[in-house]
Amino acid sequence: QVQLVESGGGLVQAGGSLRLSCAASGRTFSNYYMAWFRQAPGKERELVAAINWGSGSVRYADSVKGRFTISRDNAKNTMYLQMNNLEPEDTAVYYCAADLRYRANTTYNYWGQGTQVTVSS
Repeated sequence: QVQLVESGGGLVQAGGSLRLSCAASGRTFSNYYMAWFRQAPGKERELVAAINWGSGSVRYADSVKGRFTISRDNAKNTMYLQMNNLEPEDTAVYYCAADLRYRANTTYNYWGQGTQVTVSS
C-alpha cells in the first residue's frame, strides 16, 4: 500500500524559507511522477512542481519558478520542496502526490495528508 507522509510546514515571515519533505513507502517509485500541490483557502488545488523519480526531470508552476526547488533522495525514498523567498500568496496546505503518469491536474492516484505553510507579511 502506497503511503505518502508530508512534513516541514510551519509559519514563516515573507522572504523566509522552508523545506517540505514527503516520505514515500509501499513500492518502488522509480517509474513514478511525484508532485507537490497546494490549496489555499477558497481556491482550487494547484500543481506547484513535479519530478520524474527515475530521470529527475522537473517541472514548475510559473508562480514558483526561481524560488522553489523540487528534488528527491532515492536512498531515503523522500521527495523535497525547498521554498525560498516565500510570499504571503504561498500560504496554503501543501500536498505530495504520486502516479505513474504526469498530469497537471489533481487526478493523481496517491496523496499525502498535507502540511500547512503560512507566510506572514
